Amino acid sequence: MTDQTQISFTTVDQNADFIEAALFYSNDLKKRRISFNGTEGILFYLESMADMELVEQNVIAPFHNSKNKELSKLFTTLSFGVETELNKGIQGLINGGCLYFVEGISEFYILSTPAKHERSITEPLNEAVIRGPHNGFIEDMTVNLYLIRKQITTPNLTVRYFTLGKIAPKKVALIYMENLAKPELVKKVESRIKKITLDSVLSTGFIQELTEDNSYSIFPQHINTERPDHTSFYLLKGYVTILLDGDPTALIVPASFFTFYQTPDDYSNRWLIASFVRFIRLIGFVTAFQLPALYIATVSFHSSVLPLQLFFTIQGSLTRIPFPPLVEAMLLELIFELLREAGLRLPSRVGQTIGIVGGLVIGDAIVKAGLVSYAMIIVVALTAISSFLIPSNEMSSAIRFMRFPLMVAASLFGYIGISFGLTLIFVHLCKLESFGQPYLTPLSPVNIQSLKDTFLRLPIWSIRKNTSKSEAEEE
Repeated sequence: MTDQTQISFTTVDQNADFIEAALFYSNDLKKRRISFNGTEGILFYLESMADMELVEQNVIAPFHNSKNKELSKLFTTLSFGVETELNKGIQGLINGGCLYFVEGISEFYILSTPAKHERSITEPLNEAVIRGPHNGFIEDMTVNLYLIRKQITTPNLTVRYFTLGKIAPKKVALIYMENLAKPELVKKVESRIKKITLDSVLSTGFIQELTEDNSYSIFPQHINTERPDHTSFYLLKGYVTILLDGDPTALIVPASFFTFYQTPDDYSNRWLIASFVRFIRLIGFVTAFQLPALYIATVSFHSSVLPLQLFFTIQGSLTRIPFPPLVEAMLLELIFELLREAGLRLPSRVGQTIGIVGGLVIGDAIVKAGLVSYAMIIVVALTAISSFLIPSNEMSSAIRFMRFPLMVAASLFGYIGISFGLTLIFVHLCKLESFGQPYLTPLSPVNIQSLKDTFLRLPIWSIRKNTSKSEAEEE
């Protein structure tokens, strides 16, 4: 749609063609041909933004008793306006209204029928933010599309519907910005979705596993979120979103390694604070999967690198331990994973009690029994805390999995084993792609502009190309 004002046509077909083209033939745009006193007419509305019950009862139903009545007197229960500019009509559609065109008349009606979804204002438990919108997706796709369109009020937001599942079919929505998303990316996502031939698709996890580039990689290749603002942020950056009816999780592609360390809070705080917090997360990433391996390698092979007092302290605590450091670490990691899983499966209040009491009681008892050392307790505790700093649960799971082979390599070959393991991981990350995009973007290949919002979050005016520093200072 151009910025120039377009006056409506006198034929409904021309108006229909213009409206459909302006909204890029989005699948949630609906049209119905409804005659008025023998004259052809056409009604437009966005099913994700309009109240369908209001449309049926207060817009469509009055046409059945429209004989010898003026068109303006049919909609006595709705607020409406008469316009001639199609651009204003498109904006009315995006705001939840209906458009009605009559053959031979250049004027058209904009009827106010915005949807008001009754839902609790709650946010996802695993994506809570301190500052920002506190709402999240639910299991109804129409409501989820409504929440996205409320965030992005532009006709460039395009929706494509697909049906997956032969026995139990479900609707899938592909969402992207027509003017921002790369056409080859959209085609690639469409092609992979159409190739899914399962009997049923119960969750977005099915779509995620069947559309990713490398199913054998432990690293996630889709961004998962239940937040409308997070989804809108990526849509406005040219990403593509996948929604499944009955699942509150949105899949966003393509994903890169660094996107899993970014949160909506980063853009709500001042850039210095946001940069500090993001840097802490990246340090937590290194600690979460390397600290146990470094400890094992140090006490097993390279104890000479420790200060003398620290060496005697650690060696004194290890003399009464019957197991090698690797067995110590594996035992504690296993206990931690058991407590974590128990805390997730039990009711929230009981789960918190199990995690705290179980950790204290078992940790204290296992040290007094002489099975593990105090130093190993500290290492595993720091590792657990660091893993909680990772915003993405999928990336956190990948990091937790990755530290086990590193611990084995450290126990066999010391620092050399750790170096070899890190080299293999880095080579894998360099080869990995998400829908054709390198996984280490923007670090490899290097993109200076995107690096400003990677390790640190620099000021908004330096990140966004369309905002100059002078404009930001004037404001």
